[in-house]
Amino acid sequence: MENFEGKRLDGRYELQKMIGEGGMACVYKAYDRIDDRWVAVKILKDEFADNSEFLRRFRNESKAISVLSHPNIVKVCDVSFGDRIQYIVMEYIEGITLKTHLERNHPLKWQEAIHFTTQILNALQHAHSKGIIHRDIKPQNIMLLPDGTIKVMDFGIARFSDSQTHTMTDKAIGSVHYIAPEQARGDITDEKADIYSVGVMLYEMLTGQLPFEADNAVSVAIMQLQSQPQPPKDINPSIPDGLEEITLRAMQKNPAQRYQSAAQMLQDLEAFRKDPSIQFGYRYNTNTGAIETITDVDQVMQGNNAYTDSYEYEEDMPKNKKHSRAVMVLSGIGIAILVAAVAFLIMFVVGIFSNNSGNVTDEVMVPNFIGKHYVNDIKDNPVYADFTFAIKDGNDPEVDPGIVLKQSIAEGLTVKKGKEITLIVNISPDSVTLTDVRGQSQLDAYNTIKEQGLEPTIVFVADDKTASGYVVSTDPAGNTSVKKGSKVNIYVSTGPTDTQVPVPAVIGMPLETAKARLQDAGLVVGEVTQADDSGQAAGTVLETDPLPGNKVSSGTTVNIVVSSGEQSSTTIRYYAVLPTGVNHDIDMKVYRNGELVESKVVNPQINGIVELAFEGKNGVDKVVVTLDGQEYLHIDIDFDNGTYSVTQSFNYQDTVSSSEPSSSEESSSSSSSSSSEESSH
Repeated sequence: MENFEGKRLDGRYELQKMIGEGGMACVYKAYDRIDDRWVAVKILKDEFADNSEFLRRFRNESKAISVLSHPNIVKVCDVSFGDRIQYIVMEYIEGITLKTHLERNHPLKWQEAIHFTTQILNALQHAHSKGIIHRDIKPQNIMLLPDGTIKVMDFGIARFSDSQTHTMTDKAIGSVHYIAPEQARGDITDEKADIYSVGVMLYEMLTGQLPFEADNAVSVAIMQLQSQPQPPKDINPSIPDGLEEITLRAMQKNPAQRYQSAAQMLQDLEAFRKDPSIQFGYRYNTNTGAIETITDVDQVMQGNNAYTDSYEYEEDMPKNKKHSRAVMVLSGIGIAILVAAVAFLIMFVVGIFSNNSGNVTDEVMVPNFIGKHYVNDIKDNPVYADFTFAIKDGNDPEVDPGIVLKQSIAEGLTVKKGKEITLIVNISPDSVTLTDVRGQSQLDAYNTIKEQGLEPTIVFVADDKTASGYVVSTDPAGNTSVKKGSKVNIYVSTGPTDTQVPVPAVIGMPLETAKARLQDAGLVVGEVTQADDSGQAAGTVLETDPLPGNKVSSGTTVNIVVSSGEQSSTTIRYYAVLPTGVNHDIDMKVYRNGELVESKVVNPQINGIVELAFEGKNGVDKVVVTLDGQEYLHIDIDFDNGTYSVTQSFNYQDTVSSSEPSSSEESSSSSSSSSSEESSH
């Protein structure tokens, strides 16, 4: 795969550095010279440019994302399918994958788990409504932004629901720990396969572990088909009953017993959020794995002594249920008073100890803002001094103007002091809440305010803290209510008073050439360091600090990282499939460039796949695998490109069995890149 760092695509996208690599594509952080922004560019590896299946999957991803527009889905900005290079341009996201977050914090608090799951389901509900099924939902494909927002990405194996939706079991499509049983089996898949994957992720968030783990992918796939997961509460007893029921229903083997849509699962999560003591009556049968639903409402209520739903949701109930509900609420008043008293005592004691402990925390719990008046109750209220607010317009004719309809971070979650919370505030029909566009580009800010039905005017001002072309402030200020049609001044920075120059794009150039370019731009060459983990020629520029495209003051020092020319070693793994129909031990030997490097006894009936690992720096190594002295595989290991290819395979002649020998499985003769987890972009 050619390294595109330091190159420009179509005269527009300057590729700075690779930030991720997967099975079929590499992702680069790039600077968009036309729109003056950072983007992520996903380039199909050149070894797959002539592979019709990979081309179909890569183009299908762009087709899938292009019809999607949702705040919880990574936005596609541009696509290009040229003769030589094929790429997708997406929004650049500063964050980590949900998998990384789970590795650092496990298990998660259930409040945080449902906060993430709700956003993922909202994204899937939008995709499913467009006829698109993701088919590879896993934490590695979920980005987590610093503000807690979730972004679903990598629709690389997504397909439209009206097209063929079989999973090819010999293609290693999807991630075996999260795929639905029907997907592992190769059956037709629909949106319920995504629901299963969400259930597995919710299980992992709540318990800190996967429901099925084994030594190899084949074993995990078999467990997905046949085994039942350990109940989450057996691992983490603090999980509420209702949330365990939701998790296990989403993970049903039979798609007909799962939630039939993302909206249906969201409905249960919302009911649980309103009342964490709720039980849905889904009974998990540990023998069959089936959900047995109790349909008698009274039976459910009797089995749930902790049911204490609040009167504020009574209007959502059918009228014929209100009488029995009123009796239940009245009969529970005594218990409710007792529970409230105990809760108050616990909070009082915890408060005393926390105040006396001397530990000052910078975390606070998010209160409920819904139903409060933003100006009268929240804005400038010292009680909420630990939060900052972003205001967006809401429109509910049955609610008074100024009342908060929704909040971006759920009540009860713990956040850092100063955390920004977006509030959806109801407005009058002839008013609009002016969006805070500070820090946006001139064009984006102008379009945003124009779309709100206001009349923007650009006013240029000098500002030492804001880059040229970006908004310093507005008049009126952002997050204030103004009448539609009002005039708004947008103050745009002309940059600091000193001369600003962009750092030249010198990545990929020889060191001396790069130095000359930097000096010609009025910059000073600083420290030059070497990196050993690059396959580039010695002295090739790998990185600059500041990065190319950044505007800096004339005379700024630019540090350079160059390649030492000593590429670090790479490990390439190949999974050899043993002949079928053989149930006895076989003597397996592996020769690398004619030298015996591994000898072992294997039994195809016990383990049909053997992992072979080869470590090297460069060049192509010839590997021969023999079984009982017979040549079985010839493999070329290409350390320069990180790939392998099976150049020749032979049938194994079973000399022990008296029956007719079975032919070995055909080995793939096509080149395939080494397995690598896709990184976030």
